Order: sequence, then structure tokens, then C-alpha cells
Amino acid sequence: MTLPAAFDERIKKQLNEEYKDYRKCLEEDMNHGIRINTLKISVEDFLKISPFDLKPVPWTANGFYYDEKKDTPSRHPYYYAGLYYIQEPSAMLPAEALRIDENDMVLDICAAPGGKSTELAAKLHGSGMIISNDISHSRAKALLKNMEISGVGNLCVVSEAPNRLSEVFGPCFDKILVDAPCSGEGMFRKSSSMMAAWERNGVDFFAGLQKGILKEIVKLLKPGGMLLYSTCTFSPEENEQSVEYLLSLDDSLELVDMKQYPGFDHGHPEWGLTGSQSLLRCTRIWPHRVKGEGHFAALLQKRKTGLPDTYAEYRLHPYRPEPVVCEFLDDIEPSAGIHKNRLEETNGRIYHIPEHMPDVRGLRLLRNGLFLGEVKKNRFEPSQALAMYLKEGDYRYTVSFTAGDDRVTRYLKGETVMLTDEETVRSSDGYILVCVDGYPLGWAKNQKGMLKNKYLSGWRMLS
Repeated sequence: MTLPAAFDERIKKQLNEEYKDYRKCLEEDMNHGIRINTLKISVEDFLKISPFDLKPVPWTANGFYYDEKKDTPSRHPYYYAGLYYIQEPSAMLPAEALRIDENDMVLDICAAPGGKSTELAAKLHGSGMIISNDISHSRAKALLKNMEISGVGNLCVVSEAPNRLSEVFGPCFDKILVDAPCSGEGMFRKSSSMMAAWERNGVDFFAGLQKGILKEIVKLLKPGGMLLYSTCTFSPEENEQSVEYLLSLDDSLELVDMKQYPGFDHGHPEWGLTGSQSLLRCTRIWPHRVKGEGHFAALLQKRKTGLPDTYAEYRLHPYRPEPVVCEFLDDIEPSAGIHKNRLEETNGRIYHIPEHMPDVRGLRLLRNGLFLGEVKKNRFEPSQALAMYLKEGDYRYTVSFTAGDDRVTRYLKGETVMLTDEETVRSSDGYILVCVDGYPLGWAKNQKGMLKNKYLSGWRMLS
């Protein structure tokens, strides 16, 4: 692999005697991983049904390596059921290191395509609130899809610049993840396009972007809150020096120790501008030391002030559900946590608004709460997002196929499938929740054993 000359010269100085090991690792295949979605299934239960040969990622309790030469997780029905997310192993660290507690108000500021947001949401276990933002509207669409596949209901997906978020929210977040746009030096082995981008933009361009983001995001952290800053690059300007800049913005911020794992490196004060020894609390991941690509992470906390926590709450617009909506919702168990007094309607589309939703007026929203479905010509059509949010026992009418049943693949491709006589006897005409091994995939309209496919067309498995 031919590296950009300026990068190669600098990385030699950073790594010294380890440089040869680094260059050697670039000629090897990268490592591939999946992260189990504990919002839907426990790690223990997934390992009982896993069709893959998995080996644990040391720094993430629900992360595993798989062999891409033997397994194709993106083609398995469990992927479509949202039981796992395909993610590069080192990229699993930031969401693991940010200490999420139940009922936290969480912000993921540079969230697309959603790998870290889905894990942050899983750690909330349906409590609190997660706001996932990406300034790119097209990338935010991919973020929304991944959040919905993962079954997240307490969400708000936004596409805004950081300064708009600081204007609207103020210091109301318990936890913030800033997985910052960067020069991507740690991903050179994964994608040659990252090298081309590095040569085109350089380090200084991204360091400037990071400072612009951090200047606004620091205003959103509440006293006592924690912020995780991460990149997938090696440059001091984007790592230690960006952390120094963040600390300079608010003297109530301080670096917090992070759990270290074999092969991890610490931050380097000598690569900063202040020489502060607190930078040793940062974490660096080098691809020649561990089974993962390059990464950097720093955890900071804002000192408590004793002032009460306040934020502008979302004002729910009163909505009295039509009979067709009530009739459908009556078939959902109370344990699903969908309450009729938390519903809102916009142009026939029905949403369930989380209890802790902040005021989001004026923001460019892609999703505000859980999209339940749409009223059309006096009938209610449930959404794909609702299907993925529910668990098998949450809806009265379900059918579950085994992963090896060819009807699962046909269903995911959008085809009509037939129930057996025995399954037909146990089923009722109307909407039915289609599952694989007990985990929902989507809706179908049952007509005497013939399942008219309602799986969302944009999500279908390609032949």
C-alpha cells in the first residue's frame, strides 16, 4: 500500500520503532465485526442461535469478530430483524466508553450512519431520550433507517448544524457523543478513498471543522454530564490538540480515565500544545497493536454546579385517535409502552412521542418519536418502524418462521407467501406481524392463509 508521502513521514515519527509493524499490518486483511443489539436480544441468547463463528471483541461486551470469508451477516434474516449491527471493531469503543445510564438525555451530534447511535439507544433500554443528528440530510436518512431497524422508539432524528442545536436546546444533555469528521487516517486499510480525501483536504481542514463543532457542543452539556470525543485518525492536530481546545472552552470540563485494554495506547501530551499530563487519560488504538482499525477517544466530564436541571419540554399537540387507530392499538399489549395519550398526528401520520422529548420546534426533523403508521381512507396502515419496535408477544396476531424457511427470504424480497393449513387455523385475517425465530421483520395482510406482503419496499433484500 502506497501511503501519502506527508502522512508517511509524520507517522514514522509518531511510531518510531513500531512503524514497520504498522506498515506490515496495512498489507493484511482488516478485521470485521458485528455488535449484538441488546435492545432486541441478549448476547447469551444470540450466541445460542448465531449462524456465525464469532470471537469476542475485548473492549465491547456485545461485540464480536466474524470471518468475512465464511460468513455474510448482511444477507442473513437476523440482520433484517435488527438483531445485530455490522460495525468495524474499533468503532465500537466510543459508545461503549460513554457511560450511559437509564433515563439519560443523550445527543449523538455526528451520528450517520447510526452505528454508535443504535448502541447508545440500546444502553438506554427504552428509557430517557436519544437525539441523533447529522448535518447531511441524505446521510441522516440512512441514520433513521438504522435506528428504526434497531427498534428504537425513544428517538428524535435531526439534520442540523451544531450552532442550531445549541441555540434550540441549551445545556440539557447528560451524555454527548462527538464522533467527529476527520481525515480518516485510521481507515486507510479499509478504504483507499480515505487516502484520496486525505491528500485532497489534509489534516488542518478537519481540525478546523472539529473546533467549529466543539465550540457549539460544549454549550449543550449539562453540569455533571459527560462528553465522549472520538476520531478515526492519528494526527495530533485532530486528537490531543482538539481535546486541548475543548478543555479551553470551559474550565469546568476535565478529562476522565477510560478503561484500558491490552494493546491500547494512551494519549500523548508531547503531541499536544500545552503539555498537559491529563492527556494521558485519552485512548489511542493502533491497527498493528489490536484487531481493529485506528481510533482515538477522550472522555470528559463537566463539574456539577448544584443548580437544578432545566430544559424546555416538548408541548404535545392533543390528538384523539380515530376508531381505526384505536382498534389497531388495542391489539398491542400495554407492555409495549405505547400510550394513547402520547400520540400526535401530522397529515394522517401517527407518532408516539417519548415522555422526555425536549422542545424541537424550528429544527429540521426527519423523525420525532416512533412513527406508528398512517390513516388512509378510513383504514390504518401500520409502519415498518412499528413492526421493528415491537417484540413477538407485543402484538396479538403474529406468525413466526424459522431462519431456514425459504418463506423468510421470499418475504424479505417482497413476495407473497402462504401459510400452512396449521398456521392458517391459528391465524386471523387482517394485519399480521411476520417474525423470524420470534423476532419481528415486518407486516403482512393475511387473507385466509395468503400473506399479502407489506414489507417496506426500500428495505427489501436484493436478489
